[in-house]
Amino acid sequence: MSGHSKWSKVKHFKGAVDAKRSKIFSKLAKEISIAAKLAGGDPDMNPRLRMALLQSRGANMPSDNIERAIKRGTGAGETINYEDLTYEVYGPHGVAMLVELSTDNRNRTAAEIRSLLTKNGGSIATAGAVTRLFHRKGQLIISREAAHEDQLMELALEAGAEDFKAETEGYEILTDFANFLAVHKQVEAKGIKCEVAHATWLPVLPLPVSAAAAPSVTKLIEALEDHDDVKEVYTNGEFAD
Repeated sequence: MSGHSKWSKVKHFKGAVDAKRSKIFSKLAKEISIAAKLAGGDPDMNPRLRMALLQSRGANMPSDNIERAIKRGTGAGETINYEDLTYEVYGPHGVAMLVELSTDNRNRTAAEIRSLLTKNGGSIATAGAVTRLFHRKGQLIISREAAHEDQLMELALEAGAEDFKAETEGYEILTDFANFLAVHKQVEAKGIKCEVAHATWLPVLPLPVSAAAAPSVTKLIEALEDHDDVKEVYTNGEFAD
């Protein structure tokens, strides 16, 4: 779930690795295979594959699983035929969501997602209504133990980052989407490990979600995230920690 506290996102992902390891690995393998099919198995020449591998390393995905997924994508294993979709959604209390999916059956997925929305107080938005509420950005999240603040800020800005934020839990580096990989490579070259390094959708103006409204909103987000075809759910909802 993206759009609420970024540090909660990090903790949520790490905590889920043990509880839902199989499902996480399955989704990551699908993304690796799709990326490899579209642009080859060399991450240096394939930005989408590079980002998928970053996520996989963050989830401690075994290297054998990664290699099999790349082989499937490049035709050395079973063939795949997925397409990417993005649903623009309004959830309970007016919270906006972008839902990214990869599916091998558009009609099946559409029916299942619409059913989830109906059961959990959501609806499909008019095309463009939700997308305009978000910016496409690159985001790096780094723990305080991994780097010195002044040195990291200087490195990030010299590499072309748009913004650098130091918070209690650690550091956030934001980049223009087009510069994300270049900035990440500069950080990585200095031996600095990122807790999160990905392309993301960030809300233009976050929408505060009250404690009373939060359960119904998070119920829908969790139902969507649990769907096998859903890669990521981005929301403009701002939840209290």
